[in-house]
Amino acid sequence: MLRDGQIFYIHNRVQSIDKAAARLRELVPEARIAIAHGQQSEDQLEATMVGFWERDHDVLVSTTIVESGLDIANANTLIIERADLLGLSQLHQIRGRVGRGRERGYAYITYDPQRPLTEVAYDRLATIAQNTDLGSGIAVAMKDLEIRGAGNLLGGEQSGHIAGVGFDLYIRLVGEAVADFKGEPPASEAADVRVDLPVDAHIPHDYIDGERLRMEAYRKLAAVTDDAVAEQVEAELADRYGPPPAPVLALLAVARFRAAMRSLGITEISLQGKAIRITPVRLADSAQLRLARLAPDSVYKVAAQMLSLRRPIGPDEALRGVALLDWLHRLVTDLVGASVTGPLS
Repeated sequence: MLRDGQIFYIHNRVQSIDKAAARLRELVPEARIAIAHGQQSEDQLEATMVGFWERDHDVLVSTTIVESGLDIANANTLIIERADLLGLSQLHQIRGRVGRGRERGYAYITYDPQRPLTEVAYDRLATIAQNTDLGSGIAVAMKDLEIRGAGNLLGGEQSGHIAGVGFDLYIRLVGEAVADFKGEPPASEAADVRVDLPVDAHIPHDYIDGERLRMEAYRKLAAVTDDAVAEQVEAELADRYGPPPAPVLALLAVARFRAAMRSLGITEISLQGKAIRITPVRLADSAQLRLARLAPDSVYKVAAQMLSLRRPIGPDEALRGVALLDWLHRLVTDLVGASVTGPLS
C-alpha cells in the first residue's frame, strides 16, 4: 500500500485462512482485506476477484488458487507464508503474479524459522532467490527437473538413473551418447589432475549433514579452476554452513593446488615411499640446475618427463598437509613457470 499497489498474501490452508486474515486485520486495521480460496462458491469467488480487480480490496488473502491466469497490473507486492511447503514451479508461477505493470514488483517468500528446512525445501527456496532476472524461468525449470527427476526421458524403461548419478552427469552422458551416434568429436575437457598426498582433506558430517548437499559441495570443489573460483566456493560454504573447519580448508587448498598444477600441464602428483613423483614435467637446462640447488636429492628423468622429489622434513616429522602442498606449489612453480602464484591457504 505504501507503493500505491495491491498485495497478494498466500496462505495455503483453507482451514486457517480466516485466522490469517484476522491477524492481518489486527496488524493493519486500515487495510481492506478479502479472502479467496477454492472451496468458496463460484459466485462468491467471482465477486471477490472482481472486487480485487476493481481495487475495492487492498490485500487478497488466498491459497495457491491465484498461481496462474491472473493479470492484475496494480498488484505489485506478494507475501507467501510457509513457502517451504510449496513446489518450485508453484513458487515461480505465484511470483509471476506481481510486477506485471509499470511498477516494480516485490515478492517476500517466508518460512517458519522454528522448523528446520529439509534439503529439498532449501534447494527450492535458494533457487527462487537466486533466479530473479528476466528470462530466468529456464534455470528454475532445470533445477525443478533436477530435484524431482526427469522420469521417462528417452525410452520406455528408463528408471531412476538420474537420481543415481545426478542430473548434470546424466545430461553429460546423454550428450556424449548423442554426439557419438552423430559421429561428432567429443568435447574437450580439462585434464584431470591426480593428487595422492598425505593431506587430511574432507567435508565432515557435522559440518554438512546431508549426503546430497555434501556431494554438491564436493562437486563444486572439484570444479575449481583458479583462485577466484575457490574464493567463491569458500564464501558460499561459509555463508551456508558457517566457517569451514580445518579439513574443509585443506580441501580448498587441494582444489587450488590441482588448479595450479593443471595450468602447468601436470597430471599426477603422488607419494611413493619417501619420494614424491610428479609427471609430466618438462624442465629447461636452467631449471635443472635450479632443481639441483633447491632439491639436491631429486631425480629428473628427461625421457619419461618425470620428477622425483624427496619428501621434505619439518621440525618434528615429514612435511604433510597444507604445508606440503605449499612447498610443492612454490617449488614446481619456480621450476616449470610462474604462471600461477599465491598461497594455497
